[in-house]
Amino acid sequence: MALLYIIIIVAFIDTFSQLPIIAPFAISLGATPMLVGIIIGLYSFSNIIGNIVSGYWIDRSGPKIVLCVGMIVVGIVLFFYSLVTTPQQLAYVRFFHGLAGGLIVPAAFTYLGSRKTSESKGRIMAFSGASVGIAAIAGPALGAIISGRFGYDYLFFTLTVLMIGCAVLAIFFVKELQVISSKAASPQITSLKLTKPMFFSYTSIFLLMFTLGILTFALPLKVEELQLSAELTGPLLSVFGLVAILIFVLPTNVLFDKWNNVYLMTIGLVIICGALVSLSFSASFIHLLLAMMIYGVGFAFIFPSTSATVVEHSGEAKRGKAFGLFYACFSFGVITGSFFAGALAVSPSFLFFIGALCLLLIVILLYLFSWKPVI
Repeated sequence: MALLYIIIIVAFIDTFSQLPIIAPFAISLGATPMLVGIIIGLYSFSNIIGNIVSGYWIDRSGPKIVLCVGMIVVGIVLFFYSLVTTPQQLAYVRFFHGLAGGLIVPAAFTYLGSRKTSESKGRIMAFSGASVGIAAIAGPALGAIISGRFGYDYLFFTLTVLMIGCAVLAIFFVKELQVISSKAASPQITSLKLTKPMFFSYTSIFLLMFTLGILTFALPLKVEELQLSAELTGPLLSVFGLVAILIFVLPTNVLFDKWNNVYLMTIGLVIICGALVSLSFSASFIHLLLAMMIYGVGFAFIFPSTSATVVEHSGEAKRGKAFGLFYACFSFGVITGSFFAGALAVSPSFLFFIGALCLLLIVILLYLFSWKPVI
């Protein structure tokens, strides 16, 4: 089980470590601003395709082969970053990186959701959320430090070694799960229906990543608007991950087993709304810090409850497909949030406020839609 958490950390570090460096790397190759945007977005776009392919492949062959193949291919693709010499070549590498990377996370979470352990599913998903939080904190720092001191190539070499190393460990130490044939199993086990809780889960993870896309775009601008040092953006983005990790690993994680998942998602989304409003009206670094701590609480409520809902409402033979669609919504949320923020072309304070209003309206509609199965 511990190895699966490590794999999740490495998979997300692969993504997060490139956030601070991919734009300057593309510019160093001569990319125009428009091409930089395309290069950044290509990863998330192809990641959606990879997530969906992963889901279908997992249900046919089991998660181990998908997990191992995904990590090996990502490791190979990461090496090719060091060989690119033009923006066009970088765009191709980013596309295949996202495609292969999309195989890994659904396979890992399918494993976690299918494990027969004494631990409850809520706590398992809480610990998986902590793994994502660790990657969100460590990844950008790792990317900035290694590329800043040794150059971009060394970062890609480091990620290649981490990914291939985890693939080797998975090959030898991760046991294959039994593949349940859709023909042989009962309909209750093999069916994948978009129930109201599942719809709420997919929509909630989309909205969470939608707000994260807005946050990534607007927070540096908000810091600049308040005439604060640009270096403070990093700590502000890290603090929400720290708060979320604390909630995941402390005794507070019993909430994820005792409370209904739809309630947890609803509360989390409302808290995110509050955080966005707080960011909108923040007038100092302390205000921004408190708002990001609130955002971390909302993140902590949403991530494990959405994952646990997918586990509870997907049959064993269709769990791979369920998590593939889940992480497709995850990736699509990031793309949509960034596009929404850029398309509005308004001040960061107004952008946070508009984002909060849109989110609150959707939350109300979602809760009304999902009320009956909760009662």
